[in-house]
Amino acid sequence: MDHMSNGSGPSGSITTTAARVLDNPAHERFDLWLGDELVGILGYRDEDDIPGFTARPGEVVAFMHTVIVEDLGGRGLAAVLVREALGSARRRGWKVRPICTYVRRYVALNPEHLDILVAD
Repeated sequence: MDHMSNGSGPSGSITTTAARVLDNPAHERFDLWLGDELVGILGYRDEDDIPGFTARPGEVVAFMHTVIVEDLGGRGLAAVLVREALGSARRRGWKVRPICTYVRRYVALNPEHLDILVAD
């Protein structure tokens, strides 16, 4: 049996309920998994590690880039990844600087996350 078919709808689109997001601090990213396949990442960096920024460790985290496997683009997976990453940031007490343009667009459409953002 093809396990990916369990997460696919009739049009071949993947249901976002099949996706899970895990923090991968060793690589400074959130990983998006479908089953046992890594299909996306959202890279982040603590601003105390970025030259020119003055945040204390753990205070402000920059969300740098969001990447989804090209074959799975346009199916809402990036939104799942960003939503879960922002939720994790909120639970940890992080403020987020959205450097990634996709994260910026996501927050513009989902303003409930504005309170944890740091403006440029």
